[in-house]
Amino acid sequence: MTKILFGCDDAGKGPVLGPMVVAGVIVLEEDMHKLKELGVKDSKLLTGKDRERLYSLILGLVKNYRIIIITPQEIDNAVLSDKTNLNWLEGEKMAELINFLKPDHAIIDCPSTNKKAFDAYIKTKLVVKTELQCEHKGERFIEVAAASILAKVTRDREVQKIQSKIKERIGSGYPSDPLTKEFLKNNWDKYHEIFRHSWATYKVYSEGKNSKKQKKLGEY
Repeated sequence: MTKILFGCDDAGKGPVLGPMVVAGVIVLEEDMHKLKELGVKDSKLLTGKDRERLYSLILGLVKNYRIIIITPQEIDNAVLSDKTNLNWLEGEKMAELINFLKPDHAIIDCPSTNKKAFDAYIKTKLVVKTELQCEHKGERFIEVAAASILAKVTRDREVQKIQSKIKERIGSGYPSDPLTKEFLKNNWDKYHEIFRHSWATYKVYSEGKNSKKQKKLGEY
């Protein structure tokens, strides 16, 4: 019997603006070699042009997929909460993907330093029976690499939508990006819905002074 495999990864966890994206793909075990033949690998090792090209090819090959876009507001709620954190939020979304896609075996790129605890947390959210495998640097597994491409392309497209709407250069959204730094400095109080207000780089302006180090994103 053909085994139904699942890979999951995120994109955009660290930016100060725009959403985070979590993507999951279903690949039949017999089709795994086809992903390799396409040139699928960790999205960070590919150019933007290659990711866009592979995005369509992956969708044409995988059995099923699902992409979740997590808004800055939802991220802020998790980071500022006393009951959850960003890792838990991501774990909930990953479990949602698994429950929807119903794989036999699921590999996820673990965002937490505590892999064992993160694995246990996701299992509390699952309503389907699956073999769960949490991995650091999970993109070395081809199904996770495929998911990383879908997540990254989706995140980049969402940022482009923001830029097109605002009609200003906003950069990648990462705090280290000079374009993003300049945009944040000049517009932190104008476009509330696109910024992550819980980020220290945003608080520098919103609080009118250097804020204390932002609350840790959350480890187990």
